[in-house]
Amino acid sequence: MAVLPGLMLAIMLAMLDNMIVGTAMPRIVGELNGLEYFTWVTTAYILGTTVSTPIWGKLGDLYGRKNIFMGSIVLFLVGSALCGMAGSSIFGGTGDGMVELIAFRALQGLGAGGLMVNVMAIIGDLVPPRERGQYQGIMAAIMSLAMIAGPLVGGFITDHLNWRWAFYVNLPLGGVALVWLLLRLHLPKYRTEHRIDWLGAGVLTVGITALVLITSWGGQAHGYPWGSWQIISLAVLAVVAIAVFIPIERRAAEPIMPLHVFGNRNFTLISLIGFLLGFAMFGAISFIPLFQQLVQGASATNSGLLLLPMMAAAMVVSLFVGRAITKTGTYRIYPVVGGAIMAVGMLLLGLQDAHTPSWQTGLFIAVLGLGMGFLMQTTMLIAQNSVEQKDLGVASSASTFFRSIGGSFGVSLFGAIFNNRLADNLAEKLGPQAAGAVSAGGGRMDPATLSHLPPQIKVPFLDALAGAIGNVFLWAIAFAVLVPVLAALIKHVPLRSGAPGESRQAEPAVAVLD
Repeated sequence: MAVLPGLMLAIMLAMLDNMIVGTAMPRIVGELNGLEYFTWVTTAYILGTTVSTPIWGKLGDLYGRKNIFMGSIVLFLVGSALCGMAGSSIFGGTGDGMVELIAFRALQGLGAGGLMVNVMAIIGDLVPPRERGQYQGIMAAIMSLAMIAGPLVGGFITDHLNWRWAFYVNLPLGGVALVWLLLRLHLPKYRTEHRIDWLGAGVLTVGITALVLITSWGGQAHGYPWGSWQIISLAVLAVVAIAVFIPIERRAAEPIMPLHVFGNRNFTLISLIGFLLGFAMFGAISFIPLFQQLVQGASATNSGLLLLPMMAAAMVVSLFVGRAITKTGTYRIYPVVGGAIMAVGMLLLGLQDAHTPSWQTGLFIAVLGLGMGFLMQTTMLIAQNSVEQKDLGVASSASTFFRSIGGSFGVSLFGAIFNNRLADNLAEKLGPQAAGAVSAGGGRMDPATLSHLPPQIKVPFLDALAGAIGNVFLWAIAFAVLVPVLAALIKHVPLRSGAPGESRQAEPAVAVLD
């Protein structure tokens, strides 16, 4: 497929950015003097991405994938360029650089929401489901490589270049992707009369915004307690928005999220699996670098390299599963096996303590990577195979959306579990007064700081920290084990092997090459 390099570059843009920016954040905060707002740099990006994901998918279904996809890339690149210029003399250098960066990250996130969704939907447009697995397996491998390369590239930029290059690096990659797609991407475009569901899109945006803010603020040190009026108000707003959204979509001529797709049993099951996958996997693995750096003493760059066993395992298995699905047409067994292996990986990681060597952690996260490899792209394939071709963008965006929301809730919930368990462990090992003193400075703990603690404090602190992180993985098992249970209920529907466009049931229209 000649267009594959362009799609791979788009995936790299989507995956690399957050990894690179995360590594550069300490330098960014130091220069822009915005420590009190730094969490909003990430929240704004996540909010923009999550809110726009369902909308990009539906717009591609309505107006043709190529122009919508290229528009999302342009928006992402504009946001990247503006982020790199935040706080500079170009905008007056008034000292509001952090506010500018937050606003531009939101814009960048809006563009990012269309990258992943449209790549998967374009593969769905060009490749029959029977052959789609191997291409999605390649994309999963690219994602795995990006997750390893991101911290390394971010570390190099932070150490040897200005932090602004953490954003400018997107420009040449995106420029090459745009040119390649312009010349090589040819998709059927259906010219029809459409009415955009603006009301549904607006209500959905309100609901998603409330959910993301709940997961970003709830129970966090920089946010609000779970029982605060702010979090309760956001929860009420989310429920009301969802309640209003359903009747709007039922009456809309072109609903932004067609509810009929959830009438398909497989689609509903795979959406729930995607939510649980994001909840257990992204929520739990965010604590692996914390364990490696604080408990095992790895540097930030080395902790990125230490994730290689997990990513390598996920990459190899994704490629194997993709080829196997193409060869046999069978896919139902893979999410069952993947969910079971992922639960085993969580159990192994949950049994670690302060004396667990790095090589053993590497084996455990490799097991987790094996489970991820069976699941990551299989869930997308099943979602796409469960709907008509005209709803392919909706299926792709919904799969991405539920996984993203699940990850946000997982990070928030497991963060609260970690903090509570760490406080209890410290009180048990050091006593309430000493535990309070240590916890007060815990937010600034890093390997260098820990090395200066006296042994009578350092040893019990590491034991308490390892126990708290292990407890997170044990909690994650409760969600991971539901994945194979739900996957076993999926009904095998043979993968279509004809040309994708043959199954599209569009309104009377003229199909042309885009």
